[in-house]
Amino acid sequence: MTQPAVSLDGRTILITGAARGLGREIALAFARTGARLVLADIDLGAVTETARQAGGRAVAVDLDDPGSITDLAEGIAATEGVLHGLVNNAALATNVGGMGFEEIDLDLWDRVMRINVRGTWLMTRACAPMLRASGSGRVVNVASDTALWGAPRLLSYTASKGAVMAMTRSLARELGPDRVGVTCVAPGILTTESTDYVPAARHQLYGDGRAVPGPQSPQEITGTIAFLLSDAALTLTGQVLPVNNGFVFNG
Repeated sequence: MTQPAVSLDGRTILITGAARGLGREIALAFARTGARLVLADIDLGAVTETARQAGGRAVAVDLDDPGSITDLAEGIAATEGVLHGLVNNAALATNVGGMGFEEIDLDLWDRVMRINVRGTWLMTRACAPMLRASGSGRVVNVASDTALWGAPRLLSYTASKGAVMAMTRSLARELGPDRVGVTCVAPGILTTESTDYVPAARHQLYGDGRAVPGPQSPQEITGTIAFLLSDAALTLTGQVLPVNNGFVFNG
């Protein structure tokens, strides 16, 4: 299993969407770096199990509810007193694709945008005072390389992740004067339970098209995310990193 080589010892990190999939693997990896973890998800039972395995504290949050986000941030301020890093990983991804742009239901489109885009903004806004106060705050937004290559039949999700990339750049400029770094990772399809619904042909497309062929596990990108949360990563602020084994390149 790939492990982050970067130490996050003494740093308090909030990971959203930590109940399963990539978020869970980030938590398990960070547990070996010395980080103090706050793990958030709408599924409190599942994220509590992640916290049991990784350590740290599990909390419930609903990114579709601004009040829930505010309560989460206020709770961290009261119990932890500090926040050094935020991983905006939670997103609505399951069962949002497989249809052409003319077939997308308006309610689905709006819900994807509320959770993936508005939720990322609201979470960052709620945590920003603590990140600023830490003196070395870091935000890592988890997007998707679908927004870099234009995945078909996935428009609402692709558009939402493109918006997350754009927000990363603007937030980097707004938070940079306070030495808060904001970066974005854009993985491809990962081998998690969250992608079981993706057609085998799409998995094959990725596997065959990567510079390093084959499937990509979530464990392969946790080290990159750990580095982006470290003191050494401030010079990368505003960057979007396609951590996808070379399926697409930034150029």
